[in-house]
Amino acid sequence: MADATLNQDISYTKKRSVSSDDQFVSAKKHQAMNKAAAHEEDPAAALAKARHEFGEHGGVNMSIEASATFTVMEPETMRRMFSGELGADRDFFIYSRHFNPTVLNLGRLMAAMEGTEAAYCTASGMSAITSVLLQLCSSGGHVVASHTLYGGTHTLLANFLPRACNITTSFVDIRDPESVKREIVEGRTKVLYFESMSNPTLTVANVPELCRIAHDKGVTVVVDNTFAPMVISPARLGADIVVHSMSKYISGGADIIAGAVCGPASLLNSMMDLHQGTLMLMGPTMNPKVAFELSERLPHLSIRMKEHCNRALVFATRMKKLGLKVIYPGLDDHPDHALLNSISNADYGYGGILCLDMETEHKANRLMNLLQNCTQFGLMAVSLGYYETLMSCSGSSTSSELNEDQKALAGISPGLLRMSVGYSGTLEQKWAQFDKALSCMHDFNSLQNNV
Repeated sequence: MADATLNQDISYTKKRSVSSDDQFVSAKKHQAMNKAAAHEEDPAAALAKARHEFGEHGGVNMSIEASATFTVMEPETMRRMFSGELGADRDFFIYSRHFNPTVLNLGRLMAAMEGTEAAYCTASGMSAITSVLLQLCSSGGHVVASHTLYGGTHTLLANFLPRACNITTSFVDIRDPESVKREIVEGRTKVLYFESMSNPTLTVANVPELCRIAHDKGVTVVVDNTFAPMVISPARLGADIVVHSMSKYISGGADIIAGAVCGPASLLNSMMDLHQGTLMLMGPTMNPKVAFELSERLPHLSIRMKEHCNRALVFATRMKKLGLKVIYPGLDDHPDHALLNSISNADYGYGGILCLDMETEHKANRLMNLLQNCTQFGLMAVSLGYYETLMSCSGSSTSSELNEDQKALAGISPGLLRMSVGYSGTLEQKWAQFDKALSCMHDFNSLQNNV
């Protein structure tokens, strides 16, 4: 078996805990020294430089290590593995809830893409987020988070963690740096959490500025990059930890649930610690067969993202010309357009999501119904990153966990229609389908007005 940790220093740890603040500071200093060069690296180029894992018998694809448990040749070896002397860094594996070679290889690829020391993959995006937050925060801890987040993350922070773990969160407008500074309580705030591009309102985070604010106060920055893989590289801009729902763009097929944690090797080691590690003890284990599937899809993620982003920009531009209220960071009038230009990776565009504000849920639902059932433009479904266009009314679906005041604060109107733009069919074919549905809607409205 090939060396399991060529590009990331994850080692099996039992005797020593690696979750201390000193080790996190050390990791930040190491990242900061390489920041200027790292920011220039194309994530696709970084992926291509990662080691290619061949199959057991010379196959061009890696083998799947489907075993739950691993044998040893000598009884003494098992004792040495459990004492921490031998581990995954030397190709010694105990049990797949701890380290699995196939999952470890996918983590190596994710680390290369995001520009972090290490990464490990989990059973879902929410398990990745929860595991990170519980590793960094203890009872009495405090998080500062953007008030515009995926509904599941928002309710985790607002409802579950305070009740179950005594971890509280202050929600802020991340476009207001002074507000972020005010909410950070030195000595108590452990994490600044936000999305690189927010779900669903497409607010773009000023990652370098927010990292500077947090690091000046000794706070760890965790960024959810689900909406913008390849487009934005938060770790190369200063973030400590990047989390993903790999179910979305990285999967690309709407057929896999998976997540990832990318960050310092010290963090990943601490999360796998036998006594204190959230990944080890909570068990959000990725199936190695899923890890194999995703490792086969990562090499063409850059191609897929460019087409998602290209079509989203073309559609958003045309929709705006038709008089629709379009929210898309690629448009000149988006408040974060210049910011995204300054922090994004070259040639990847502005993201594959756009929003239409239809004002009311009734209008949004009517348009979606026409787009799916009359012209076959897309599908009414949650999630994103699929090759078909997916549409949902955010306020009554993926952001339904928020109450009305929270939705208003986040800028989620009742008629906000989120559209994950796919790449099936030709661009002009899909645009004709959209235009036809919109014409049908206008004809219906005119008929209603004349009655």
